[in-house]
Amino acid sequence: MKLLLVLAVVAMTSALPRVDEWQQWKLQYQKQYSSEEEEYRRHRVWISNLKFIEEFDSETEGFSVAMNEIGDLDPREFVSRYNGLTRNPPSPSGEPCTLGKDVSDLPTTVDWRTKGYVTGIKNQGSCGSCWAFSATGSLEGQHFNATGQLVSLSEQNLVDCSSESCDCHVTLPGGHVTPSSCSSPAAEGNEGCNGGLPDDAFKYVITNGGIDTEASYQYVARDEKCRFSKSSIGSTCSGYIDIKSKSEDQLQAASATVGPISVGIDASNIGFQFYHGGVYHSVLCSQTRLDHGVLVVGYGVYEDKDYWMVKNSWGTSWGMDGYIMMSRNRDNNCGIATMASYPIVKAN
Repeated sequence: MKLLLVLAVVAMTSALPRVDEWQQWKLQYQKQYSSEEEEYRRHRVWISNLKFIEEFDSETEGFSVAMNEIGDLDPREFVSRYNGLTRNPPSPSGEPCTLGKDVSDLPTTVDWRTKGYVTGIKNQGSCGSCWAFSATGSLEGQHFNATGQLVSLSEQNLVDCSSESCDCHVTLPGGHVTPSSCSSPAAEGNEGCNGGLPDDAFKYVITNGGIDTEASYQYVARDEKCRFSKSSIGSTCSGYIDIKSKSEDQLQAASATVGPISVGIDASNIGFQFYHGGVYHSVLCSQTRLDHGVLVVGYGVYEDKDYWMVKNSWGTSWGMDGYIMMSRNRDNNCGIATMASYPIVKAN
């Protein structure tokens, strides 16, 4: 009976359209499935996604889409596996930072990649650890600013060890947050592959006394036992700053003068899943229901459209070699300025 079922599934799979393209896609991304039934289901999802891509009107939408490594996931699976920012994050503690910069005095284009502040594109895999990649990205940038050395930092260290964030910070004028005396960790904290927040990652690095290097504590895309080593610290953090919520002007000021900035966005739309180029904008995006942590590494203008240059953590096969241009100055689209922050790193 089981043999007959397998044969039936094989027959159905071979009857699905675009078989040659499906096989090429599987080979390109080294896809393997646990059973014929699972492959049949993934093939059907892939065909549905391919139909969306082929029918997408890039001229009307202003950006393009293309098949990528996550083409066998339906939108719900995609969000649950890749978008690990804690939903409805708490409001930043203390007064938000206002940088006091006039936007007209800021440069029209900024790209911290060209100045040595940004490591290469990373890949979080099927682990909801985007918050950790967002946090390490801004820590790497500020560490470079303080020391002149670009060190890739360990997301796995944050995934494994920051489940309890010590809620012992104090807020100083201007929004600076630094640790004070603390005897017990707070109840809240990050949840590894099940989600978290960049600010909670910064809190962990502050109270832990540092974060290990990527080379010493490599990423495995799953929750494991904490194995932080003081001898492998790649950077420290003395505080962090929360930027005024929903203010793109303040985010621009920080992006222009500070370096890469950790932000949360709504990345739940299928257009984001298959983004390929152009300036991404979605009328379906929420300013408050944020589900994905990313890194703003600059901003500029493309074909008369203001954009934020954003580093993602889904590998180089996604987007523009791992990056996306997101709409800027269009009413905080996708909530990109709703929850923005950066750490304070000082030279040792």
